[in-house]
Amino acid sequence: MKKIEWGNFIHSDSSVLLGKPVVKGTRLSVEFILGLYAEGWKEEQILENYPNLTKESLLAVFAYTRECMREEFLYPLSAEAM
Repeated sequence: MKKIEWGNFIHSDSSVLLGKPVVKGTRLSVEFILGLYAEGWKEEQILENYPNLTKESLLAVFAYTRECMREEFLYPLSAEAM
């Protein structure tokens, strides 16, 4: 499997969505796309509704998120904390 170079697909520009990371050539943020998946959208639905996206750009969203999370230490939350 070929490694996705997220930098070819994801960038940040302070003049676009206050600098949030977006898919290049769009105003679709990484956060927005992850939110679609969290709401149950399938890849096909996303690609159909947002034709500027590609399968590779969606994979880049996950590659970017993975790298960001690798740099952070996450604490597990108990059910009572929520």
